[in-house]
Amino acid sequence: MAGSDSEPRLIEVETACQGGDVAALARALVLAGGKLAAAGAAPPQMIEMIWRAPDLAAIHPARREVDLARREAFAGFRPALRLEQCAGDEIQVVLRALIAAPRADDQPVFQGYTRAQLAAQMSPRAQVPDMSAVFAKWTAEGAAARARLPGGLEIAYGPHRDQVLDLYRPVGVERPPVWVFIHGGYWQASTKDQHAQFCTGMVEAGYAVANIDYGLAPETPLARIVEQVRAALWFLVREAGALGVDASQLHVSGHSAGGHLAAFMACDPLCPPLASAHPLSGVLFLESLMHLPMGKILGVTTLDDVAQLSPHGMRPRAGVRLAFAVGGAESDEFKRQSIDLARAWAAPAPLIAPGANHFTLPEGLRDGELLAQAKALCGG
Repeated sequence: MAGSDSEPRLIEVETACQGGDVAALARALVLAGGKLAAAGAAPPQMIEMIWRAPDLAAIHPARREVDLARREAFAGFRPALRLEQCAGDEIQVVLRALIAAPRADDQPVFQGYTRAQLAAQMSPRAQVPDMSAVFAKWTAEGAAARARLPGGLEIAYGPHRDQVLDLYRPVGVERPPVWVFIHGGYWQASTKDQHAQFCTGMVEAGYAVANIDYGLAPETPLARIVEQVRAALWFLVREAGALGVDASQLHVSGHSAGGHLAAFMACDPLCPPLASAHPLSGVLFLESLMHLPMGKILGVTTLDDVAQLSPHGMRPRAGVRLAFAVGGAESDEFKRQSIDLARAWAAPAPLIAPGANHFTLPEGLRDGELLAQAKALCGG
């Protein structure tokens, strides 16, 4: 359906995939998202979603795996959802989106970018042709790494269902220092399970690695996520003896949204003492998100929110060693944020990994220059 140039346009797309399970739903959601993009709409413009299946319990959104599949397709955007039963052996997904009339306001809102330009700069998914392939690769490789890494899985550090961590331990090392990894996903998607492969290099280097999960937005706003990550660090310190680790040597690293959280912990006076912080492709200037639909999902809508939650307005605590890294193929704004914060904090200039985009950068933690940077930062 379409109106005049001055009226909103309603777009409807539909997909179907064989099978009545979560995997079929995940495929249908990704395909529907692709059709939505081809029609000129984006997840923030969705107003309604319909899921049809022969067994509605199998795809109920309260199931964690269903929720994660929806997040992988549309992050934290939550249009009204209806479940409808259908015959046969397939999942059907219908999306409806409303595209507002073109805005006359094309004035810069941040760093000289208009809203549309800023949205493109802050969208790492725009760098890859098939985000579902990235998640599928991470899921398979993460599962393989979790199966072979020695240690304990699903250790609860708090009451929320997502306040859990995996602790991988190096073989033959008594009371190893702790390297904490915080996954990305724009605080709205992904899990620790999809990132275990990026922890293997530091385990092999002799570090115990705490790979942590946290609640996801919008159900868990960013301010609460910060509290959860802080609680995970205190848990490691409090339980160090029982866990057999040396939490007096606590190092924090994180990718993307996790890069923000690692940088924030370096400044947080309520956080336990840190030896080092290593933000990778971090979202470090939250004012950039205040102008985008994502800001509302995260609870970052005012300059007061930015002041409370953005590392760029803070100073690292004394004694915390710092290193930054970003992909050479990332957007100019992602690179600027790491470069400018490193300069403001008197840290070394960021490692700019040649040819790496936002999603291939953490591959360097397995070996090569990024792993060398991490080990040097930790003193290993």
